[in-house]
Amino acid sequence: MLRVLRTAGRGLQDIEAVGPDWTLPPDAAWIDLNNPTRDEELAAERVLGLQLPTREEMAEIEVSSRLYQEDGATFMTAFVLVGADDQAPALQPVTFVLAKGIVTTIRYIEPKAFKAYAAQAIRDPEFCLSGAGAFLGLLDALVDRIADILEKTSADVEEISHDIFIPTRKGGFKPILRRLGHSQSLAAKARSSLVSLGRLVSFASLSGDVASARDHRDRLRTLQRDVQSLTDHSAYLTENVTFLLDSATALINTDQNEIMKLFSVWAVVLMPPTLIGSIYGMNFEHMPELHWILGYPMALLAMIIAMAVPLYLFRRRGWL
Repeated sequence: MLRVLRTAGRGLQDIEAVGPDWTLPPDAAWIDLNNPTRDEELAAERVLGLQLPTREEMAEIEVSSRLYQEDGATFMTAFVLVGADDQAPALQPVTFVLAKGIVTTIRYIEPKAFKAYAAQAIRDPEFCLSGAGAFLGLLDALVDRIADILEKTSADVEEISHDIFIPTRKGGFKPILRRLGHSQSLAAKARSSLVSLGRLVSFASLSGDVASARDHRDRLRTLQRDVQSLTDHSAYLTENVTFLLDSATALINTDQNEIMKLFSVWAVVLMPPTLIGSIYGMNFEHMPELHWILGYPMALLAMIIAMAVPLYLFRRRGWL
């Protein structure tokens, strides 16, 4: 799908047909290629006079392959966190191309930040007046989305901490460990996305479209500070999750030790009466107590005493 954000109060428009005669509107600020077809890619390349990166090139790991300038255009690719509300969050590449006063985005995902920015642009046609402004607005929306994710993850981690250390905790640790794993995954991927966005923001200052206006430079510096503060927060969140994971593991071991201690204590407590019962359960003909009238109650009394003495000693020593 190809969409164009136009200034002059026209908002975001879907382009249905991109034949060889299609031309870019003179007031275009943002070209959005969302899972584009080959014809849409060729049409965008023709009107921009550039060769846009392919999906395979967008996924390159090397920073030099994701951030570069060519033919007067600035190409920037960042990995964006998607699926934060699902059980399988992932990082997917999104490419920004700043050229000729227009920002072009190439993506194969649907980040909520893009939806929010597009909706705001539709509601307020004067929201975006330039390609550099649209570029910075999209970056701002991406950073705000990660901030929301980290805030929600922090609240989840706080709730998990309460569930771990609450004295009246019920149930096992398996659900808690799963929630911790999900929070750890979100925090780690958010940090990776922030690192990628931080490099992109730093590189964006080399673009003439951004460097030519003071307000754009100021917004870029603000974004750099926001990205850095969120990166620090994600690092703290990761450390907190690691601490909770270690604490949960320690409590699991403590519970297991308590169970094993109870088994060991009761094994020792039941050993003497078991020995007495075993002795008098033997069927030898010549046993002194075999025909004794008080033999049975005395055997029961001996068993009770044999159990009571260890229990008393264990409780006195604090083992129970």
